[in-house]
Amino acid sequence: MNILSAVKNTAFSAAVTTTLNYLEQNPEQNIPKAMGLMDKVLPDGWYESQRAAFRKAIDEKGNWYQLLLKAYQLDESVRKAFFQNFIINASLKGGALQEEIRQREGCNVPWAILLDPTSACNLHCTGCWAAEYGHKLNLSLETIDKIVRQGKELGTYMYIYTGGEPMVRKKDLITLCEMHPDCEFLSFTNGTLIDEAFCREMLRVKNFVPAISLEGFEQANDGRRGQGVFEKVQNAMRLLKEHKLPFGISTCYTSANYEDISSEAFFDMMIEAGAMFVWFFHYMPVGNEAIPALLPSPEQRKAVYERVRHFRETKPIFSMDFQNDAEYGGVCIAGGRNYLHINAAGDVEPCVFIHYSNVNIHDCSLLDALKSPIFMAYHDGQPFNENMLRPCPMLENPEILRDMVKRTGAKSTDLQSPESVDHLCEKCDSYAACWQGMADTLWQNSKEK
Repeated sequence: MNILSAVKNTAFSAAVTTTLNYLEQNPEQNIPKAMGLMDKVLPDGWYESQRAAFRKAIDEKGNWYQLLLKAYQLDESVRKAFFQNFIINASLKGGALQEEIRQREGCNVPWAILLDPTSACNLHCTGCWAAEYGHKLNLSLETIDKIVRQGKELGTYMYIYTGGEPMVRKKDLITLCEMHPDCEFLSFTNGTLIDEAFCREMLRVKNFVPAISLEGFEQANDGRRGQGVFEKVQNAMRLLKEHKLPFGISTCYTSANYEDISSEAFFDMMIEAGAMFVWFFHYMPVGNEAIPALLPSPEQRKAVYERVRHFRETKPIFSMDFQNDAEYGGVCIAGGRNYLHINAAGDVEPCVFIHYSNVNIHDCSLLDALKSPIFMAYHDGQPFNENMLRPCPMLENPEILRDMVKRTGAKSTDLQSPESVDHLCEKCDSYAACWQGMADTLWQNSKEK
């Protein structure tokens, strides 16, 4: 990073901090004035596109403005901690350090690290690869602490728990929040273990946010996740809302539930429940017991693509469709580009869906893992396709994953039933071919707008 970039980043961080403090005084009155304050402390031309986007959202007083107002209904101390950790530490301060290390070391450095505290789960959802893993593996508290400490040295202040069901390790998750108050911790969770006591702990530590899995309305959700789970999720969301805590929704869309999860009624239900964000994930046929029939058809994926984008512009909830939104990152974000994944055995994987690795975190540093053969293959190969609706080296470009795994000698890290890369990619070959025509048309149309 050159001197000018460092100065600009420091100045922008200071300007954001000043603006956030100003908003805290009287949010509804001061939000319309916020960009005026930002303009006073930053020279003309600096971060102009970002400033223009914020200004437009405020002036229109549309869904993004309403979402910002919702943020000021959250617990004050939790909100301040989130803004500090997510915006200042993870995105501004951390982003600058990440870029510096990328240039110096010649490898990817992640904005976020996903990790599995445990392989244990209290549910057995249809089509979930983690359902095969059993209840035997855990990353120790000491190991997770080591990962976070090494991550912060690289500029990574965002940590996301996957699993297994992370909430099986409630006590340790809270302890890690206490040990690293400058980081933001988000956990994918089925929501069934969130109770009154845990809500009080979240209020105390301030830097833990749940993303609750929801597969649609009751019939669709419980059909995959088990009878009674929908009701338990509703109770968890009610508790979080009552305690003024931020939370979001994580939903996997399949051929069976795509209509539910992309409907206006589903968006309205999430908003009414108090969710601040929703992350959509395309079903991936990972694992020997995966069900390829759950893969959405091109027409079904197109429907999700169009509906999510429509509601993103009209509903006060932040939505991200990770398979269809690659254009915003400009590339597949895995392989350490924006994130990596560490499973409960310590294997460092390029993606939460790509279970192949050359290294284990118990035997190497985080930086060494980022320089391992499979990660460098990602670094050197990204983007895997110029069409950002075909970003993935597995789902849309399976020939690329086959080559990377074989060329780098990466081994299957499936914790229960190792899967060959050929077996995995064979499940994606026909899907990729079918999706290509639709994806190319949609991508061309988007560029012409």
